[in-house]
Amino acid sequence: MKPNEELGEQLTADKNKMPPLGEVLEFMRLLWAVDHGLQSTSKRMESTLGLTGPQRLVLRLVGRIPDITAGRLANIMHVHPSTLTGVLKRMEKRGLIERKSDPLDGRKALFALTDAGRAMDVPTTGTVEAAVERAITRLPRARLLAAQEVLTALAAELGAGEPQADNPNGTAPHKDDEQVLVPEGGETDSRKSASS
Repeated sequence: MKPNEELGEQLTADKNKMPPLGEVLEFMRLLWAVDHGLQSTSKRMESTLGLTGPQRLVLRLVGRIPDITAGRLANIMHVHPSTLTGVLKRMEKRGLIERKSDPLDGRKALFALTDAGRAMDVPTTGTVEAAVERAITRLPRARLLAAQEVLTALAAELGAGEPQADNPNGTAPHKDDEQVLVPEGGETDSRKSASS
């Protein structure tokens, strides 16, 4: 390489070097990188698997907790139940999940996987969960727990873990008596279901 080319490459490298951002901005930059990766992977999953990232998460959760209510599923995913309505309807229409009435409260729906859903409820490459698994298996347990603690605190600060009036520690209640209803005849709020 000629001296002028070397100097040009060094100047370009110096120009591309980022100034120190500080802890907050650096963390935010990484969060946006994760968000972008989630969105990109979700779109890729939709074209290769036929499921978006959120739909895949619903499928895996319903597979782990058969006969789950929409309210409990929304609590686990930290989303408003109306956000989940469109996801559940699309998955039901595709024959991946089935809805049945709760025998204890006919106003509530219980969701379970169909045979087609169970066939897809297996570890699959190219999914968000596969990427998460690869990343976390490379971390020592103590670092993983510390990362979970930071993400939990951040979710609480951003409002995803706001304490309930009767639940001051900020965790989502696990009771299914919240009267979350998923209508059979359409989405409750089409604006909120766009994240599916």
